[in-house]
Amino acid sequence: MASKPCQNLLLSSRFSRPSSVLSHRQPIRLTSRCPRRYYSDGSDEKPDFKGQLYESTALRVKREKAQQQRHAEMRVQQASEKAATSPWQYGLLITLFTLAGLGFGYNYGSTSNPPNSDSSTLPLSETRPPDLNTDATSLQAAWAEIRSIVGPEHISTDHDDIIAHAGSYWSSHKPEDPNADNPFMIVRPASTEEVSAIMKVCHARRIPVTAYSGGTSLEGHFAATRGGVTVDFIRMDKILALNKEDLDVVVQPAVGWEALNDVIGDDGLMFPPDPGPGAMIGGMVGTGCSGTNAYRYGTMREWVLSLTVVLADGTIVKTRQRPRKSSAGYDLTKLFIGSEGTLGLVTEATLKLTVKPQNTSVAVCSFGSVRQAADCVFSVVGAGVPIAAIEILDDEQMKCINDAGMTSRQWKEAPTLFFKFAGTSSSVKEHIAIVQKLAKSTGSKSFEFAKNDDEANELWSARKEALWSVVAKKRSLDDRVWTTDVAVPISKLATIIEETKDDMKASEILGTIVGHVGDGNFHAILIYNAKEQQAVSGLVHRMVKRAIELEGTATGEHGVGLVKRDYLNHELGETTVDLMRKVRGFRVCHRWCARRTCRLLDRRP
Repeated sequence: MASKPCQNLLLSSRFSRPSSVLSHRQPIRLTSRCPRRYYSDGSDEKPDFKGQLYESTALRVKREKAQQQRHAEMRVQQASEKAATSPWQYGLLITLFTLAGLGFGYNYGSTSNPPNSDSSTLPLSETRPPDLNTDATSLQAAWAEIRSIVGPEHISTDHDDIIAHAGSYWSSHKPEDPNADNPFMIVRPASTEEVSAIMKVCHARRIPVTAYSGGTSLEGHFAATRGGVTVDFIRMDKILALNKEDLDVVVQPAVGWEALNDVIGDDGLMFPPDPGPGAMIGGMVGTGCSGTNAYRYGTMREWVLSLTVVLADGTIVKTRQRPRKSSAGYDLTKLFIGSEGTLGLVTEATLKLTVKPQNTSVAVCSFGSVRQAADCVFSVVGAGVPIAAIEILDDEQMKCINDAGMTSRQWKEAPTLFFKFAGTSSSVKEHIAIVQKLAKSTGSKSFEFAKNDDEANELWSARKEALWSVVAKKRSLDDRVWTTDVAVPISKLATIIEETKDDMKASEILGTIVGHVGDGNFHAILIYNAKEQQAVSGLVHRMVKRAIELEGTATGEHGVGLVKRDYLNHELGETTVDLMRKVRGFRVCHRWCARRTCRLLDRRP
């Protein structure tokens, strides 16, 4: 299933997550076959997960409204005071206030330092709201300055261009106001130096920035909720250096993974991460994406050696050199991967490559139930068979594929496993034979394997057409698609899929399940209309709730985005998120950190 590589990299995005325990709360284990985690404040009553989530969301919204009200009152008061003052009095007051401010500032700056917190974390209550300036005068002045940096043809305020960069048909984030997430302008730089110059302008004028590359993300990553500037990397699409002997390549952020593999494939090389079509390297770094190859090759984190990043104030940093390993200081490369735009704009990436396998093949087997299919996966993994990919499609998904007629054959409408094998010709045959035996022992109804490349492409075609076949089930033009994901330990994957499927039937929502079963990650593809919005939101909420209770995550590869930000505290614990906020605050320019926007960590829209 597609990972969502839109590079929403700086100034309006989210974060990745290490594991932790909720502060002041302890997990309570329930006696069941699959223990679940609940968060308790010590009372006898079992707390309500949805209630906790709504409470944290309500507190965030309440705080935002209070801030907006205070700002509105201040503007009204300033306007009335200005109107009531005669011109000469107003000028005198301005002069006096200016002199007093200069004197106070000099005295304060020369005699004292602001107190530094010795806390290891930064709670939301101790943060300062971002002091942004998005009034028309500031934005127009920034437009003139940025225009001189990139040229008039590479800066746009065209309405259609603005709308195209505010969201997408695929995004599960749908603002009530269609103009709420619109940036003021779109800027298309061509180099790291131009990006740095743009950031310096925006930093000086306190203008929020959102980055954009492929635009294929699904959780609202590149929505410019605070307006400002969107930096589109479309012109930075070059492969800068291919080091064949060292098996690495240096690319700009708008290089697509498919285009990259087309170029290096002629040299017998490949870049393994394979998220959705159209994904680009910048966004893949931002979300820490993966894809069907993750079971064997790992995620994006394993394939990035070094990054060149522009920070909020325009500072350019390079995280590492090209060696495959280094003990030189902090691993800043991994810090930026998956940061979803909260730390910097990636302008170059040095990626690891690997040699293409000599042979590949595909096998497909169907089962009577999802649990039988899961048992087969456990057997294959336990036997140590080096599978390249293991995917599961449920019975509803197979039915959609048959109904859409996008493949050259009819499929059994049952839970189905798709295996991809890679290696030498003899090893591939050996591994297929082992998997066939294990599948039969766990109750497979059928087992087919490809004897040549054409058959392999035919068998894998069902997996490739999964999303489009569900989209074809739309009942009208007003229907929308909601694609979301969670991940759990693989031993609990069958449980969460079965419960989610039951929930789909009870909710009467048309939906299918597609999973990277080898690493416990699965996607739900849901079709809904405006009347079903509440029902589908509840369905996704319960799916995420189950995943967290089963010691899983709210998102395996899509990223947090805007849609899942309020789940972060419940999954990781408040202290872990507070630590992320503290890390973000230790960047080059503290002044900007207090003023910039970060929708993940401050949980403001």
